[in-house]
Amino acid sequence: MNTPLGMLLVIISGVCWSAVYVDSIRTGIKQKAYCMPLFALGLNIAWEGIYAYYEVLGRGKVSLQGVANTVWFFLDILLVVTYFKYSKNDCTTELEKKCQISFGILALVICVGLQVLFIVEFGDHKAEIYSAYLQNIAMSIAYLYLLNRRRSSKGQTRLIAICKWIGTLTPTLIGVIERNRFIVATGIICFVLDGLYFFCLSYVQ
Repeated sequence: MNTPLGMLLVIISGVCWSAVYVDSIRTGIKQKAYCMPLFALGLNIAWEGIYAYYEVLGRGKVSLQGVANTVWFFLDILLVVTYFKYSKNDCTTELEKKCQISFGILALVICVGLQVLFIVEFGDHKAEIYSAYLQNIAMSIAYLYLLNRRRSSKGQTRLIAICKWIGTLTPTLIGVIERNRFIVATGIICFVLDGLYFFCLSYVQ
């Protein structure tokens, strides 16, 4: 969406999601914990890496979204480092600790494979849009699961929660403007789940 309003919404989303990543890295290092759930991280780094390539190199033009994807991809790399460095701190058995690295690698491979399948089946333009909203639902559920699993706010902050909430809401508004029912419906689901996550996190804290 190349209108001034559309560009503003992309910028707001970019700033908010960048804040999620930066605060996740900061909090992860400080608390020695990974902050982004594994499959959320895997889907993110796969999506952002693939579409950073398409936007910057594959399509021959650089858009605001392409710049955001590129920045997010490099931040994702740091998040992957925090996962492999600190995920064992959440393990409760020796078997979990032994399998943690291999399971993490397997999860990343699966996530890349899913993103590639979306492109093969739907083409890169449609895959970029629809996979993003579907994985946002998966991410929202994963954050709630992580909060429940840990029974604490370890690795989570209100800044992460509120920026994630707003960062997903703003592109949903683009769907409203463009009258895209899929984006609106999936965006509403994310909005409800992210709101629930924010209030659950506030209660736990």
